[in-house]
Amino acid sequence: MSKESRRAARNARAATHQSSTSPSGTARAGRRERVRRIDPRPSFVQRYRTAIIGVAVVAIVAVVGFFAFAQSTQASYTCSIQFDPSPTPSPEAGSTTRLGFAQDSMGASHDVSRPQKYTFCPPASGNHYNGAGIGPIAPRLYRPGDAVGPPNWIHNLEHGGLVVLYRNDSDGATDAGQSAFQSFFDTFPPSPICELPAGRLSPVIARFDSMKWPYAALVWGRVLPLEEWDPALVLQFYATESERLDADGAFVAPPEPQCAAPSQSPAPGSSASPAASGAASPAASEAASPSAAPASTEPSAPPSPAAS
Repeated sequence: MSKESRRAARNARAATHQSSTSPSGTARAGRRERVRRIDPRPSFVQRYRTAIIGVAVVAIVAVVGFFAFAQSTQASYTCSIQFDPSPTPSPEAGSTTRLGFAQDSMGASHDVSRPQKYTFCPPASGNHYNGAGIGPIAPRLYRPGDAVGPPNWIHNLEHGGLVVLYRNDSDGATDAGQSAFQSFFDTFPPSPICELPAGRLSPVIARFDSMKWPYAALVWGRVLPLEEWDPALVLQFYATESERLDADGAFVAPPEPQCAAPSQSPAPGSSASPAASGAASPAASEAASPSAAPASTEPSAPPSPAAS
């Protein structure tokens, strides 16, 4: 085919594909409009919109609830080591052998982190809560399932209170042990010098598992370990260590004492009672190390309550 023939063929084909509109802009006859087909079926998101929104809401609530639960159940304290004093305490200068073991101070701030870190457990000092219902806490028997810990009851110690602790694997967590604790609470005496009535600050009786012994009694800065529950020994510890007079008759008070120093101090060597002088009886001196012998669950008769 010659060049002229090919050129003519191309022109002929181009003529058949001219614009569908005339020079004036009107539609050429015979041109069919292109129809766009729309799928009448809804999309996946449209069909399941309600369910998707519901699942998203449930997921958000679950995540928020998980973090709230994790925060609320996070341990309120941690311990570096469990307190483990030597079996035989050394006599302290100027006094006879005393009940319990002195523990290094861990502070007394009311600024508590979570979890609060204590060097020793059970702690007889350290940072603690300061607020209604959280520290000092109400003296009573706290059952094994009650959530109280050192940040709560250390403030009771700071005021001169007594705290009794029992491990969950001890007899103290049984029905019989809880009954013995309740009897101890019901007959608890006033404090030895300030004469605060029972139930003002003492005794707090609570479960505490992070210790080497089944039981322990605490006052500020001092721990009395117990292999068996011995209410008479605990009362003696409270009477001679919670508030006391030293060998020179000076008032040895907790950091936040609940009364002023006594105006009349007995002279050293006087016949003042152990509760006033702070001197332990020979029997108490022999029991300064952890008690291993079973004891009656009933405390000795306390002195009559004094007016607050």
